Amino acid sequence: MCFRPMATRRHSICLPCRADYKKRPVPGEMPGAHRCPRCRGELIDAGQDLAVPARRDTAGWKALGALLNAGVTFHSRCCEGPGWRPRHPREIRERLAAAGATGVPVRTALTTEDPDALRAPGRGPRRRRQHG
Repeated sequence: MCFRPMATRRHSICLPCRADYKKRPVPGEMPGAHRCPRCRGELIDAGQDLAVPARRDTAGWKALGALLNAGVTFHSRCCEGPGWRPRHPREIRERLAAAGATGVPVRTALTTEDPDALRAPGRGPRRRRQHG
């Protein structure tokens, strides 16, 4: 059985400032309760398993922004971690293209390690029947 302490600090991210603040979760706290001390914007709860890119890593922050804006977070699945996540905009573009071509939800496509797996038989776009 996996044990993870309940008081694990979570990463609260401000995308415009490229800033990371570690916060302890408070039971019953509303989302958006925390604000960035720099810009007063709403912080995004990214989870406890995030490897935050360096502030100067523009590509890493673009990829992180795309993931967080799509609703993908870095909350642990017990001892296995949050699973695979793209770290570069190129990986994001590949998965978004595969999602558009196949009809797979964006959130699912962004967390799939192999974009070719999204194009597997039976996962392609549904075709409309021609009435004639």
